[in-house]
Amino acid sequence: MRGGVTGGQMGLMRGAQTMPAPRKYPLELRDRAVLMYRAAEPKPVIRRMAEELGVHHEALRNWIRQAEAGAGERGDILTTAEREELAALRKESAQLKRANEVLRRPRLFSRPSSTRPGPGDRARRCAPAPGGRARTPGTFHPLLHLLPLAPGREGTM
Repeated sequence: MRGGVTGGQMGLMRGAQTMPAPRKYPLELRDRAVLMYRAAEPKPVIRRMAEELGVHHEALRNWIRQAEAGAGERGDILTTAEREELAALRKESAQLKRANEVLRRPRLFSRPSSTRPGPGDRARRCAPAPGGRARTPGTFHPLLHLLPLAPGREGTM
């Protein structure tokens, strides 16, 4: 398979439990960069500060925005705690949807619990018994008399 994705890689891409991508920048660098920006007066130009720190300017901009949201200074972005809660709720919702789908499926194939005959009951009633002979409704299988009865149930047939 040239230049393509192998079957093992496809399993990882389908949403199976995958490990998160490794971080490009250490968390310590991120925290220090945000502290430097927030402590500086006047605020430095993010692009220049990012060049001095050796990080991408958009990464630094996102770190600063997230820190401001976590501090309650921004209302347009979710805080880190809100993001984690949202991710957990989305995961739970997906699990519940899968469970509901599983619970819906057997209903299509299970026999109705009603005692009233339905549209498919006639076919079951007229089906031939093993051995080729058709049984009439209310009769027992011809070989049933060979099975031992449970104690105390001698006269029930």
